[in-house]
Amino acid sequence: MKAVVRDRYGWPDVLRLEDVPVPSPRAGQVRVKVAATSVNLSDWESLRGWPAYARIGGLRSPALRTLGSDIAGVVDEVGEGVSRFRAGDEVYGDNLALMGGFAEYALAPESALALKPSQLTFAEASTIPQAGAIAVRGTEKAMAGSRVLINGAGGGSGAFAIQLAKRLGAQVTGVDNAMKQDFMRSMGADEVVDYAKVDFTRTTRRYDLILDLVASRSVFAYRRALTSGGTYRCVGGSVRALLRVLTVGSVVGRVTGRSIGVLVVKQGPPHFEPVADLCVAGDVRIHIDRTFALDEVSAALARVGEGRALGKVIVVPT
Repeated sequence: MKAVVRDRYGWPDVLRLEDVPVPSPRAGQVRVKVAATSVNLSDWESLRGWPAYARIGGLRSPALRTLGSDIAGVVDEVGEGVSRFRAGDEVYGDNLALMGGFAEYALAPESALALKPSQLTFAEASTIPQAGAIAVRGTEKAMAGSRVLINGAGGGSGAFAIQLAKRLGAQVTGVDNAMKQDFMRSMGADEVVDYAKVDFTRTTRRYDLILDLVASRSVFAYRRALTSGGTYRCVGGSVRALLRVLTVGSVVGRVTGRSIGVLVVKQGPPHFEPVADLCVAGDVRIHIDRTFALDEVSAALARVGEGRALGKVIVVPT
């Protein structure tokens, strides 16, 4: 089979398309003939080996040669003990533990997958698992009349988060680069901010909830941007920023009557299927920025990693 592989951390030029053996599923695993895989920022981080947490499981060299976690496709073979799926089932899921989506076939734990809604294409379904779970978890404290800010709102998770927060009745501010301002408005943002021109932590505006998808500022800056009783949660960002949030942030939050912490994202179908249901109902929109072939994975990863993607980027094996 064709697969995009790498042997070391680095820029997209470390990737190459190779012929590799088709993997055989072990007990509890499902082999999926991949129809589409969406690109996540976690793929870019795993490629680069930065931030440092991206090297967990492989400090000097990557433990997983093929990236791509958000897969959608058709079950080709099941391993011993698999009972929820059989050959021919159309499935999708976040295969973060094994990755392998930038290939013609991928192995995934049975527990990571769900049956794909027939109303969604494979490409559409692949956009949901990781980005949807982050958006659901990150907006769960939004409510009618609350002021919500989403930093990094022009990407996949951000686009879902804008829509989910709006459904809960919040007033939403989206923060991203200049080229994403109109896109964030199209997703439903009430206000948009170009981070190159305005530092949202230094304005007079205060927010009840901040979902930060690209944490980089100090804990004290985040505290300043929150209302009394407000909540700040980050997912992604530099190790230094995350450590500050985990340590200093929790103390500063308690002292000042705010909640400052790292977003704990739960994995598995129960945490992304609600977004798929909303997409099927037409209540949440999926935006696919561009579709790339396997031999274009380097370009697909760069588009996401460099912040140029509006919504989700998709890779298809054929």
